[in-house]
Amino acid sequence: MEMASRPGCTFRLVRPLAAGGPHDAERIRDRSKLEDVRLVRIWRSEDPHRGLYHTLGFGMRRAAPDIIHAEEEPDSLAALHIAVARRLMAPRARLVLNTWQNVNRRKRTTVEFVLGRTLAASDAVICGNQGAVTVLREMGYRKPAPVIPSLTLDSSLYHRRQVTRVTPDFTIGCIARLVPEKGVDTAIRAVAALGAPATLAVVGEGPWRPALEELARTLGVGPSTRFLGLRDPDGVAAFLSAIDVLVVPSRSSAVWKEQFGRVIVEAMGCGTPVVGAASGAIPEVIADAGLLFPEGDAGALAEQLRELRASERRRDELAHLGRERVVSAHSPARRATETIEFYRRLLGRPASVAP
Repeated sequence: MEMASRPGCTFRLVRPLAAGGPHDAERIRDRSKLEDVRLVRIWRSEDPHRGLYHTLGFGMRRAAPDIIHAEEEPDSLAALHIAVARRLMAPRARLVLNTWQNVNRRKRTTVEFVLGRTLAASDAVICGNQGAVTVLREMGYRKPAPVIPSLTLDSSLYHRRQVTRVTPDFTIGCIARLVPEKGVDTAIRAVAALGAPATLAVVGEGPWRPALEELARTLGVGPSTRFLGLRDPDGVAAFLSAIDVLVVPSRSSAVWKEQFGRVIVEAMGCGTPVVGAASGAIPEVIADAGLLFPEGDAGALAEQLRELRASERRRDELAHLGRERVVSAHSPARRATETIEFYRRLLGRPASVAP
């Protein structure tokens, strides 16, 4: 919507039907800025790599676009679907794909086939992190691959709120799926090493919850570890305003590492200091506006939490740095400018001429 408000740019949006809800992307605030919006059903919508759109040509022939920007991974059937439609319906349009994949995993022959065809058909791939660029280059991709993460801060939702604190003690928050790679066990071990007074509050659900609850009991921090379940976006924003620090303790596996960490920018928008593991893209997102510790190192995390517990001034400093960082680096306006500038470069047009 930010890009569509810029002069000289027109956009047609084709997107999947969704379940709805107050924060769903289907609730576009001002459709008048868009030339057209098409909502399309998806076959196998639960599988982002094997789902297909219920359309043949996406309206490409009528739209006659300069650029087709597909928010689809290159190894997905949806990306191949779009590439074939572009070839048949709008062969002069530039095709831009999107990837977050920052681990060069082994792939089945069928996946390699799809990936090879879509990358060959594309004119560029926009990457969500620097690791994704590295993976593309390892696969021999030599076309443009700028890092322009599509995730940004929704400042209308994520801002500092006047809410009741989770506890009167120094409160450490963690928002994550409760699975091994999110590293919540590292946070529990760090709180055990930190000692009282401190409370760990965990928002999220997942299959690892019983094991994490048992770990907290075994380490003697069961009473000071609270599992709060799921929260909607509004509840997440309120939670971030009710804690002293957010910990993002993700750790890499053989097939995955953190690709962005959207809760980092949400916490920064709420004025909450962030401590993150040096895992995947987390250091790129935090930069110098938070603290980093070696992934899986509960002792190092405990030391950083001890520093923050002892100094309200240090917490305020990191909160200020985080707010500055999120506005300068992760705002919708910044991302819109980066994307439109890339479109112009891809089309070989001067800055005065918009696509």
